[in-house]
Amino acid sequence: MVSVEDYGQFETAWCPGCGNHALLAAMKGALAGLGLAPHQVLVATGIGQAAKSPLYMNCNMITGLHGRGLPAATGVKLANPDLTVIAESGDGCNYGEGGNHFLAALRRNVDITLIVHDNGIYGLTKGQASPTTAKGQVTKSQPFGQPSEAFNPVAVAVAMGAGFVARGFTGEPEHLVDLIQQAIRHKGFSLVDVFQPCVTFNKVNTFAWYKQRCRKIGAEHDPNDRDKALALALEFGDSIPIGVLARGERAVFGTDLPTLKAGPLARRGVDREALEKVLRSYQ
Repeated sequence: MVSVEDYGQFETAWCPGCGNHALLAAMKGALAGLGLAPHQVLVATGIGQAAKSPLYMNCNMITGLHGRGLPAATGVKLANPDLTVIAESGDGCNYGEGGNHFLAALRRNVDITLIVHDNGIYGLTKGQASPTTAKGQVTKSQPFGQPSEAFNPVAVAVAMGAGFVARGFTGEPEHLVDLIQQAIRHKGFSLVDVFQPCVTFNKVNTFAWYKQRCRKIGAEHDPNDRDKALALALEFGDSIPIGVLARGERAVFGTDLPTLKAGPLARRGVDREALEKVLRSYQ
């Protein structure tokens, strides 16, 4: 039987009180609850405080460049579909530097789960506005207020037909564990955008701020209704719905690729004759 302890205990470099601690615990709890052993899981990440998460887990991992966790996760899943592949990083990494890769993942519908530590700020580089920072919010690099409208990742995901779109909050740990498990079970691309307060650099969107506003989506919501899902995704202010916003089925990317019809790349040997021919062509 798989337990949370199988994923290890590590000393972190995060600030005391950081929401990353609760999200890391939720990840371990979700994976253990699904019966997934560490060798069955790979976490791909980018750069940032959130991107350190897989360093504190006993599992397979790959670190991409800033914003490049999703391409690495895509390549791993296509090469070895038997692995449970999770991309995990921050709002700046995924929606800023990795914004184009985020859109490509939504279009492709690769069978991976994206967990975003959304704290509305760049933490590793000391408090600049991120794509999800509210317009007008004062930061260390925007002393007169953040001039652009905030990016709404869940609304974009719903509008682009993502098969599973959810919002979570580290202040609701059991609820968050369930969301992560549902996302992993879903066949296709899944997004879980997690409100994870930064206690050091974001003095606006604090734990208490989210606790007062986040409300769980009721059983009356039909996640297959895209119009209602989009309406919920657009709610952000005095009331913020958390839970599964949208769910649907789409063809999973890679199942019809000619190069994969002979089986997973990870299970196929190397054609050394063909490789040597390619190498000789460069002489």
